[in-house]
Amino acid sequence: MKVNGTLINYYFHCKRQCWLHGNRINLEDNSQDVKIGKAIHEVKSEKSKQTEISIDNIKIDKLTKEYLTEVKKSDSDIEAAKWQVLLYLKVLKDKGIERKGKLEFVEKNKSKSTIIIELNDKNLEELEKIKKDIENLLLEENAPQVINESKCKKCAYFEYCYI
Repeated sequence: MKVNGTLINYYFHCKRQCWLHGNRINLEDNSQDVKIGKAIHEVKSEKSKQTEISIDNIKIDKLTKEYLTEVKKSDSDIEAAKWQVLLYLKVLKDKGIERKGKLEFVEKNKSKSTIIIELNDKNLEELEKIKKDIENLLLEENAPQVINESKCKKCAYFEYCYI
């Protein structure tokens, strides 16, 4: 499986979740949070002229002359969302399209509702390392161990891991 935004996001959130999704064990259809996220994207798409765009194996929420925008339900895992946007910026750059990234959060928790992200040599190098780590993770015979953190309770894979 080619590394996409979801795998990048899951890699930072939980390596087990990344492995399960990357090995096509999909339990997200039962997740209330996933359904809410999809509904948010649908509402944003209806209000915007720059609706979701598919390029290669990624889906960009919004693209303008200045920004590639990714919309998230909450700011609960900013680091994961940041690297997802960086992957999208790299895919665009490889196609000759240079943009800044913008993360928009619909439900604010602790931080700003918008964060600007720029692709540079340092994070490009780190992104390549992360992609290689994900590719290697997906080749592992078994899923990583359960991480036993409070965020697990909201995960689409909770029942798989704990029941």
